[in-house]
Amino acid sequence: MKVIQRVIRVVLLALFLVLSLGPLYWVIVTSLKGGQEIYTFPIRYWPSQVTFENYQYLFRISDFSTYFQNSLKVSLAASAGALLISLFSGYALSRIRRRKPKMVLLLVMYFTQIIPTYMLMSPLFISLAKIGMTDSLMAITVVYVSTMIAFSTIMAKSFFDRIPEALEEAALIDGCNRTQTIFKVIFPLSLPGLAAIFSFAFVNIWNELFLAVMLLSSNHNMTVPVALNSFISKAGVNWGVLSAGIVVALLPTMVVFAFAQKYIILGLTEGGVKE
Repeated sequence: MKVIQRVIRVVLLALFLVLSLGPLYWVIVTSLKGGQEIYTFPIRYWPSQVTFENYQYLFRISDFSTYFQNSLKVSLAASAGALLISLFSGYALSRIRRRKPKMVLLLVMYFTQIIPTYMLMSPLFISLAKIGMTDSLMAITVVYVSTMIAFSTIMAKSFFDRIPEALEEAALIDGCNRTQTIFKVIFPLSLPGLAAIFSFAFVNIWNELFLAVMLLSSNHNMTVPVALNSFISKAGVNWGVLSAGIVVALLPTMVVFAFAQKYIILGLTEGGVKE
């Protein structure tokens, strides 16, 4: 019976792996095919001749490097801003002793997460247009920070809840003030949580499309999702260039998770002991 269960488990995991990596494999293969070979039938699961013309077009003609830099700047700045704000708000929310105010604040934050983004697009665009802040990387960075604060605060609170208050009391007894206690005791212990929050915010901001399409109109201000969306037109879809853009767009998120993976695992397994 145990052997059958193990076989079923391996088969299911293998099927899950194929379903997960299959689309990624096909995108990579498509990006390495020439223009005509993409549409050949029967389908070729590996290009007869590997070519990098789609990547050359991506960076030489479409100015994709500018879009990549824009996305990187916005994602890093917005993720860092959301992380910084959520650290203090999450700590304050974690240390509130009164149950009712804490529950009210949490309910408000949870409520903001169920509001569809498209419902906020019109009033947001009108408000930014009135102050002349449309088509600005700074404006969209601020918008991204505001959209990420609630969930990041909830995540930060959950990590701070696991840190015993006795550690803070011990630091205060040793002569630290409240600010020193936060920076020397609480934040170092919450590094796994910080990595998880930053990774979550970065990936969501990097992949965001709707707000970017609405707020960014100039070609030099485009982010990667907007640029990839521009390869889809009424005349058709440039599958080769689009696939090459997707492959390049995956690299930053892979790098972020590669560096943050250790801390994320620590955050899930060794988050501290809750009193």
